[in-house]
Amino acid sequence: MPSFTVSKFIFTEGCQPEKGLPLFVSAFSSGQLLWLISAESVFAREEIKTNAVYEIGELFELGIQLSYLLILLGLLGVGTFFVIRQVLVRRELDLSAKELQEQVRSGDASAMEYFELGAVMLRRKFYPAATKFLLQAIDKWDGDDQDLAQVYNALGVSYVRDDKLDKGITQFETAVKLQPGYVTAWNNLGDAYEKKKEYTSALKAFEEVLLFDPNNKLARPRRDALKDRVEMYKGVPVKSKNK
Repeated sequence: MPSFTVSKFIFTEGCQPEKGLPLFVSAFSSGQLLWLISAESVFAREEIKTNAVYEIGELFELGIQLSYLLILLGLLGVGTFFVIRQVLVRRELDLSAKELQEQVRSGDASAMEYFELGAVMLRRKFYPAATKFLLQAIDKWDGDDQDLAQVYNALGVSYVRDDKLDKGITQFETAVKLQPGYVTAWNNLGDAYEKKKEYTSALKAFEEVLLFDPNNKLARPRRDALKDRVEMYKGVPVKSKNK
């Protein structure tokens, strides 16, 4: 009887671990499952963040590319506009020159038509032809002296652009004598004197401009720069370019 009790006791003690084992395995499996789920959640969140950053980077790069494209298209548009404009202006000048030349060849051209033809040739950069027609306009002129000043100014521009500074200066001086308040001619005279390195005369010309037009944006900075230059060279003999 006692042995039976002992064996029962031993049997009972041996069975307790076997009953607790499935609970332990179950708890371990649940913990492992929770860890895997948590890990997958963390990984998913990280992947979402990575994808979001990647998408933002792609959008930013796309925005930069679109900006460059828009800038390029804008520059092309501006360039195309100026090219078309130059072509149209050139075509208009060619048509005007053709009509005026026909009038001149007919022998019925007026002084104003010679002047217009000279101005067209000047804009087309045909300086000898421009000089020729402008001189003919002066010879045939029978209008107001103040209007004649414009012809002399245009003739001066033609001479200066053809590297004949002295002749150009003479025409500008004639223009301002005929029309003392002719600001454009005074500016051209100052520019011609400055190119000839006669800075004092250039300074006087720009000062004349400012007497008639105190806010002239071309003459004011040139006048100020020439003041400093004249002061710097005051008392120093300047050799003439022709000597």
